[in-house]
Amino acid sequence: MEVGQLQARLIDLTSSLYSEGFLDEQFTQLQQLQDESNPDFVFEVASLFFDDSEKLLNNLGMALDEQVIDFKKVDANVHQLKGSSSSVGAQRVRNACIAFRNLCEEKDREGCLACLQQVKHEFSLVKSKLESLLDLEQQILAAGGLIPMME
Repeated sequence: MEVGQLQARLIDLTSSLYSEGFLDEQFTQLQQLQDESNPDFVFEVASLFFDDSEKLLNNLGMALDEQVIDFKKVDANVHQLKGSSSSVGAQRVRNACIAFRNLCEEKDREGCLACLQQVKHEFSLVKSKLESLLDLEQQILAAGGLIPMME
């Protein structure tokens, strides 16, 4: 596929991620921090987000499986996940975390379990979509093109 087609696909994908609420302006700010001196900045930040989020989601699953749930511990993990998702612009994950934290305050075990599934689902979606976006960027660069910036 030629560079122009790859760039058009990237623009379409990025637009859909914003319009569907997967990403917000924080992701744009991350992209603006990437330059020739740090060409893999967004990839590195996204990779850290993926790794940290998966650990936090595992911790949350284990904490909610306990006989007696430590809701403060659960809330601390959800708070950390909310912060991580906010820092990369993963808006739908962040929003699901906000609902999750409210359920932690209410000490609602069943609500927390349901919300954990929702957070996992949103994380899985945004991870897949971001990986596709980052892969497209790599294809463009490998073909000698430039990454088009969104307005």
